[in-house]
Amino acid sequence: MDAPVPPKPPLPFFSADRPMVIAHRGGSALAPENTFAAFDRAVELGADAVELDVHVSRDGHVVVSHDPTVDRTTDGTGAIADLELGALRALDAGHAFTPDDGGSFPFRGQGVRLPLLHEVLGRYDALRVSIEIKVDGLEATRAVLSCVRAAGAESRVCVGSFQDRPIRWLRAEAPGIATHATAAEVRRFLTWRALGLGWAAQTEASVFTVPERAGTRRVVSPRLVKALARRGVDVHVWCVNEADTMRRLLAWGVRGIVTARPDVALDVVRG
Repeated sequence: MDAPVPPKPPLPFFSADRPMVIAHRGGSALAPENTFAAFDRAVELGADAVELDVHVSRDGHVVVSHDPTVDRTTDGTGAIADLELGALRALDAGHAFTPDDGGSFPFRGQGVRLPLLHEVLGRYDALRVSIEIKVDGLEATRAVLSCVRAAGAESRVCVGSFQDRPIRWLRAEAPGIATHATAAEVRRFLTWRALGLGWAAQTEASVFTVPERAGTRRVVSPRLVKALARRGVDVHVWCVNEADTMRRLLAWGVRGIVTARPDVALDVVRG
């Protein structure tokens, strides 16, 4: 059983009036992922937040990209950690996007570039941004925090990492910033509850942003959503692109849909 615990106070990042629609990589089914083309589209649609990923360039810039290399999404090759800003700026980040399985490439040669985190935070000064740090270690986390503070964006970001150490450091250094549960935190929470020791299942995270399933294991369930809600912790589910699945998760009490199709999710949430 879960022991009574005082719920965490709500943070400004989270929506109180309705579930959030978070555009995954800006809405990667609609425009080139992790680019201004995608983020602009998400804002135009009315998404509550955008999700993005960051790496650090050779010369210390926080670059918005999911992959550690530029090979999949641009016309270039190489690791972001080995490239300097000038080389990264020369790449076509719209080169690979196709809405019709290779039938067309509407953003190719249209000047779409890899953005920097500080540029995203500055361009959308009221937009909530979910930041996934893809680099282990504290150097990248310090650089991200510096960008967030310089933009005055502490109240409108939520920061995550698959690694524990960067998030532990961030929580100690900037306790007012919302954070995602790390993979290890999610596993620990689920394990304690599976053992019938819900009273021991606590978390410092602001939100569990998780897939509905991890391999054959179910992660999200109505019971998990309720258990976390009692602790003041939201559940967001990624990456959900089908309307029927969105409706089912929302009926369970899920408070955020992370999706490559923010257009579909907004129709569902708005009813």
